Formats: sequence, C-alpha cells, structure tokens
Amino acid sequence: MNGRTAIIPLSLAALALAGVLAFRPASQPSVAQAAGPELAVYNQGVALVKETRTLPLKAGAQSVVIKDVAAQIDPSSVQIRSLTDPSGLSVIEQNFEYDLVGAERLLSKYVDQPIQVVTKDGSKYAGTLLSSAGDITLRDEKGQIVVVSGAEVRDFSFPKLPEGLITRPSLVWLVQAAKDGSQDVELTYLTGGLSWAANYVLLLAKDGKSVDLDGWVTLDNQSGATYKDAKLKLVAGNINQVQPMLARAAEKEGVGGAAPALDNVQQRNFFEYHLYEIQNPVTVQDKQTKQIEFVHSPAVPAEKFYVYDGAEGYGFYGSPQLDRGYGADTGIKTVRTMLAFSTGPDGANAQLPKGTVRVYQQDTDGSALLLGEDSIDHTPKGEQVRLYIGDAFDIVGERVQTDFKQIGDTAVQESYKITLRNHKAEAVQVRVTERLYRWSDWTITEESAEHTKLDAQTVEWRLDIPADGEASLTYTVLYRW
Repeated sequence: MNGRTAIIPLSLAALALAGVLAFRPASQPSVAQAAGPELAVYNQGVALVKETRTLPLKAGAQSVVIKDVAAQIDPSSVQIRSLTDPSGLSVIEQNFEYDLVGAERLLSKYVDQPIQVVTKDGSKYAGTLLSSAGDITLRDEKGQIVVVSGAEVRDFSFPKLPEGLITRPSLVWLVQAAKDGSQDVELTYLTGGLSWAANYVLLLAKDGKSVDLDGWVTLDNQSGATYKDAKLKLVAGNINQVQPMLARAAEKEGVGGAAPALDNVQQRNFFEYHLYEIQNPVTVQDKQTKQIEFVHSPAVPAEKFYVYDGAEGYGFYGSPQLDRGYGADTGIKTVRTMLAFSTGPDGANAQLPKGTVRVYQQDTDGSALLLGEDSIDHTPKGEQVRLYIGDAFDIVGERVQTDFKQIGDTAVQESYKITLRNHKAEAVQVRVTERLYRWSDWTITEESAEHTKLDAQTVEWRLDIPADGEASLTYTVLYRW
C-alpha cells in the first residue's frame, strides 16, 4: 500500500482491512451495487435470495465482483440475468471466494516471508516466519531463531495482504458485455443458515374454556450476510431437499384462499405449502434472531381435559401373546392435563405452521404463570390441535392386571382394573386410554362401562370421578391368533 507497512492488531485482523479490491492491481473489476433483496425462507434451514444489483460495465470480457453474499451460499444454485440487456450479457466463468482474512490465515500465508511482531511490553521482533503453530517462530537477519509466545503478541505487521485472501465472501464472475454502460442484473441463489419457526402463546381463561392465541414468527439468521430492507416471505411446509442443499426452488406460485392474519402479514397458498408474506420491508442482521407476530385470535373456544394412559409406550410388536408380564405392571400413575382447540372458523380460524406452543394463565394478582408447553406439526385450517400441558397434581391413576389365562394354543384372556383417585374439591372426568397390544384380533368380552374405539389397537373410556373421591372400571379382553 504505497510502500508503507500495514500494522494490523491481532484481535482486529479480520476487521481492520479496507477490502480485497484495495490490494488488487489498478485494473479493478466492476463491483455491483445492491438494492433491497427478496428472501424466501423455509422451515428447514434454507433460503432463496433474490437481489437486484447495478454493474458498471464496458463492452467486452471483464471481471465482476459481487460482495456481501451469504457465507453459506450454495454456489451451484447461483443464477444471474441482466434486466437491462438480457441478450447482451453472458457469464463465461463463476467463482465463489470464501478464504476470509484473519490472523491465523494471514500468518499461514506468510510462512517463509518476512513479518514484524510487537509484544505486549512493546518489544519488536522482525524476521522470516518459520511457524505460527502456537508460538511465533522467526529467523532474524543473522540467522538466529527467535520464538515469541503467542499469548504475548500484541500486533503483527505485514507488507501487504497476501494473494487470495478476501474480507467478505464474494462471487467473482468473468462476463461478456455487448456494450458500455451500467446494467441492472438479477442475482438469485440458495443459502443455508437462514431458518424460521413458529412460536405460539396461549393465554388460558380462568374457567379453562377459551384461549387467546398469538403466533410469532421467529427468524434466525446465521447465513453470514445481512439483508437490509428485505421483502420477506416465509414458506411453511416440508420441502424435499437434495442433501446437503436444496438443488432448486419452485418458480411458480399458486394463489388460493386467503386466511385471516394481521395487517402486516399476508397468508396464501403456495404450491402444496402455505406462504406468509411480511408486508413491510424487514432488515435481517447476520447472527440475529427476529420475531414478527403473524396471527392473533382472541377468545378461541378450548377444552381442558384429563387423560390416564396406564400402558403408554407399549405396542403390538414381537410376540407378546403369551408373556403374562408384558405391559401388566407399568407403574404409571400420572394423569395428563390436555388442552384442545380448533383451527376452523369456529376456533382460531387460521392455519398454524409447526412450532412450540406455550400456555399461560393469569393468577389472582393478574400476573401470568406458565402452565406448560408442547409442540405442534403443520396444522391446516379446520383441524384439531391437542396439547399436552403437564401432569395433574391432584389426580392419581392405578392399573392392575387381575387375571391372565391361556385358552388353548391360539387365544389368551386378560383382565384389568383401573382406579382413579381425585383429590380435588370438584368432580372431574378422566379419559382412560388402553392399548390392546397383544394381538391384532381382540374382543372386549366384559366391561364396567362402554368403551370407544379410537384406532385398531386403542380404546377409551370416560370416567367421572366425584370430588375428593375415586372411581374404577374393569374390563376383560380376548385375543385370538
């Protein structure tokens, strides 16, 4: 740099440099100027970035540098097209340069070259760098070996920036332009490190019969780039990806019925997914987590109920038919507290992307306390959301095998008694779930209450328990194979 020595503090080596182009020859390549980008961010940690940049070009072949692209860019996904002269601009060669400058990289580039080192006490050492692994090993002008402790180094001095090191990830193109003049070009690429998830806050009414639902988009940017005043779209759904990066993105949008949303967020169908478009420009800083509210549904009808699943975790697999002890004594006594609401017009009236749901309720002094949290999958409008909030403190279950016998070579009969004790001051109803896991062909031959079949292997009873009391049910099931 004009014959002067560059002094770069160790702790600021990656930040103090003015930029790679300052160290290039006088025939500088064109540098693109950026406008506000468009971001389409998917649930799975990948984003489609589209930017418009202005290139000062001359007729003929030349180099173009696109700075400030994401560090996690997929170079194979990059596309460029001229908006000014589509037929007159062609790309001959493309390179993605990501060998970023830093203290360690600078030192590794300067092995066998002269540098100067200044220690914390002001001492100066100069010589040819032999090694930078841990301590700094130099050979001075007299041929003597000098070892400087890496922990004592304050500054390094380098005569210039080594070839090939850059300060920011950059795309470098060799392009052919048909004529002189600035051109607007559209740059599109895929990058990792950008992801979003939905987070929900439910405020449960004191009577437990309704909830206020607020949904927030949580956007996390670890891509290595900042997107200023971006047009932001969030795509909800599970897209198929070719590892390690999505190979292509959908190019056409299908517009369907709009779902209710806040004024700042527009919802619509997009192919087989749902798309949330933020109406105001959004600046997404690198290494930033940003939250945007996208749905608000007050007074959504909800139902709180209890479930006792005394054989949770046991299923129909292997050969459990004749094993008397299989699932007989699970030791499960906890009763789950559940909360359910609809996403249909009579409920939240919105599709809900997958995410974490946290449920709160106001205490007597007006402060909200966390009741529990659960996760939901992508839930379209018109479905039921069922949340596991926590375990009921005052309700206890007990499940006892009362009989087991083999009937011939192809059948067994098994009996259970299930008792629930309610220590609350009010009566409750508990849904008792039983998993008939011994074989697929089963018949309940006796029961103290009528069951409901939930699926091929699961039945449910609804048991009313008086205040500070208990209730029991019994059943016998016959398995044949």
